[in-house]
Amino acid sequence: MKRHAGFVTAIVAAALVAHAGAIRGATSTISGTVKVTGVASNANALVYIVDAPGPFPPGAAEMNQKGLQFIPHLLPVVSGTKVTFLNNDGTTHNVFSPDYEKYNLGTWSQGQTKDYTFPACAKPPCVYSQLCKIHPEMDAYIAVLQNPYFAVTDKQGHYEIGNVPPGTYMMAAWYATRSRRYQAPSTAVTVDGSEPATIDFVITR
Repeated sequence: MKRHAGFVTAIVAAALVAHAGAIRGATSTISGTVKVTGVASNANALVYIVDAPGPFPPGAAEMNQKGLQFIPHLLPVVSGTKVTFLNNDGTTHNVFSPDYEKYNLGTWSQGQTKDYTFPACAKPPCVYSQLCKIHPEMDAYIAVLQNPYFAVTDKQGHYEIGNVPPGTYMMAAWYATRSRRYQAPSTAVTVDGSEPATIDFVITR
């Protein structure tokens, strides 16, 4: 009987250890909405975790020029990411930014590309306007962040950030027009890997 009891105790202990390990490895989803006052569409607001334990490796991303537009209009990236700019139009395009270290990638024709690697950001988000000297009506934004836990809203203002490790984080929302940039007050969220979290923002213009 004692041997049986010890065997059962060992099984229970092993199960508890396995459960604890599963909780530590679990991730959560943070979702919600961003309401931008005074606009017909709530698309292209950036929602992000301000700081998370890292480091996080840079990646690669692409921004197209098509139909005399930058696509996507808002591209969030982790610092160190190389962004490839592709001209998909049958006209010459240029890409430059007046922000931070400033750059001008020159002018190129349909099917050609230019690359730019975005450096570490001192105070995220570091947002770079993307402009074209040939077509001044074109504009877009690249937001450089410390971590990959970010999302861009759809027309209804919905966003979803997945695979967030357990912890307490500060979250923020950002939005821009051609003439002004807006930052919603940051708010704290705690996730434990067991339930999704919901955080809503209002950005007043």
